[in-house]
Amino acid sequence: MMRTLAAVLFPDFEMLDLYGPLEMFSIFRDDFEIRTVALETGPVKSSGGPSTVADDAMGEGRQYDILLVPGGHGTRTVCNNTNYQNWLKSQSEAAEYTTSVCTGSLLLAKAGILDGRRATTNKMAYDWVADQTGRVDWQRRARWVQDGSIFTSSGVSAGLDMALAVIEDCLGPKAAADAARKAEYIRNADPDNDPFAAPGDKT
Repeated sequence: MMRTLAAVLFPDFEMLDLYGPLEMFSIFRDDFEIRTVALETGPVKSSGGPSTVADDAMGEGRQYDILLVPGGHGTRTVCNNTNYQNWLKSQSEAAEYTTSVCTGSLLLAKAGILDGRRATTNKMAYDWVADQTGRVDWQRRARWVQDGSIFTSSGVSAGLDMALAVIEDCLGPKAAADAARKAEYIRNADPDNDPFAAPGDKT
């Protein structure tokens, strides 16, 4: 079964948030088609400088099986953008999986996708995110959190572990192990094993 993955772009997105997970999914080209999506087609500048070209525009009406929402400084600008909120909400309702990395979970929360659900976000921005979204059961100590079909991950590199968890859910544990091995990546397969949480942090 081929699943289409929408990698969401916005100005000043974090590069590893996006490309770390995409590297893992790209190992299985017969199983995942990756499309980049933004408000308009064309180049979108990352927070690190290089631009990524959006394949699809949000207004085209295409439906995706997996949503991947990165974080980065740009979330502070687009978190109240109703175009992003409406598109994410509509897509998530029909998608098989909705995922975020870092402060990308703020965009999901602002769209109402995380209402009443457990979720996590970047530790360094945790209080800022949580203070804006009171209807979410935020988990301070978590590498990533799965609540049904929604996966949210902590800061930046945590997106790789989350992506492998989604791959395992789709294709089985061997596929996830194979992807980590091919990428020469030491996987953290325990969502509660959060080495970057402060000693006193609780779930």
